[in-house]
Amino acid sequence: MAPAGPLPCPGAHLPSLPSLPRQGAVDRTVNADSAAQLRLLDLQAADTALAQLSHRRGTLPELASIAEADSRLGALTDDLVRAQTEVADLAREQRRMEGDVDQVRQRSDRDQQRMRAGTVPARELESLQHEVQTLARRQSDLEDAVLDLMERREGAEARAAALAAEVDRVRSERDAAAAARDAAFAEIDAEVAARIAERATITGELPADLLALYERVRATAGGVGAAMLRKRRCEGCHLELAGTELRAARTAPPDAVLRCENCRRILVRTPESGL
Repeated sequence: MAPAGPLPCPGAHLPSLPSLPRQGAVDRTVNADSAAQLRLLDLQAADTALAQLSHRRGTLPELASIAEADSRLGALTDDLVRAQTEVADLAREQRRMEGDVDQVRQRSDRDQQRMRAGTVPARELESLQHEVQTLARRQSDLEDAVLDLMERREGAEARAAALAAEVDRVRSERDAAAAARDAAFAEIDAEVAARIAERATITGELPADLLALYERVRATAGGVGAAMLRKRRCEGCHLELAGTELRAARTAPPDAVLRCENCRRILVRTPESGL
């Protein structure tokens, strides 16, 4: 069973919000203990993984292979229908001309039997001989035409057979790609389910105001609401804290929620922050 389209990243349903006002390095509207702030990094990791899984689900190479195969199958099927129609038309024309040959042959046979029987009046004999000769030429012309039709039909049948084989080959490749896609979808969906469960556990542990701030920032910052402060550098925008921003971060109490002056993401302090 082929799953539906890409799963939305949790929080993607949130409406776009205006940029949050700058309040310096410390967000004085929210406080949360250090453990809760560190848990934001786990939540961000889960959200990043969900976004990556959604992107992976929508960009599987098998999807392009299936689309290409579908396009190829459409063109091949049209060519095959035309080739099969040509074969049917030639076969019908061949049967018609073979019927004409039979009629000419039968008439010629009847005339020759009359001549051999000796029952033809002398005044009609020359005319009958002429008719037999004419019928022989007509039969020869028709047989040549039948041979030509047979050759054309054989060529058309060969083309139709080659196209049918190509349709089977491309359809087999498409089926293999579809099976690989479905297997990848199942793997991705299992990972998504695990990440969603992990996310639910984490959000249940966070203070409501801290979670709300994270979601608001994430909605306006490319899906990244919290970033680690590593070696005085914001891992969200990769700019280093300096001046008053760095001093404010150094003197902020442990439960103060820091914000990057540049990207406005929540800055989470760790032993690697270099403060």
